[in-house]
Amino acid sequence: MNKSLLMLGTILGLLSVILGAFGAHGLKDLISPESIISYETGVKYQMYHAFLLLIVGSQNFVSQKGKRFMFYFVLIGIILFSGSIYGLATNDLSGFNFKSIAIVTPIGGLFLIVSWIVMFTSVLKQKHNN
Repeated sequence: MNKSLLMLGTILGLLSVILGAFGAHGLKDLISPESIISYETGVKYQMYHAFLLLIVGSQNFVSQKGKRFMFYFVLIGIILFSGSIYGLATNDLSGFNFKSIAIVTPIGGLFLIVSWIVMFTSVLKQKHNN
């Protein structure tokens, strides 16, 4: 599971850099400043959670079961949260109206929150301090 967390963290981090650069350079003349700020929020949260996975995947303070939950909660959360923000921010450039599925943004955020709760409860369950 550690390798899976490290791989997902690396992929999410890589995509954050690519999407951030695209937003800063490729989108700045195509979407409003408010949309750029929203897009950047999606990139930031994706990168924060990439770091989270890299930390959890390289340490032993979360159980294997907790790591498995975190893997899926972060993956689904980023797809729903950041992915929907990317779609909403670039809505005018697309043939699909992302506003019709905007409800997935807070659902994705909830998945991300739950991943942090899983980590918190794993730390609480530790039998000793290191």
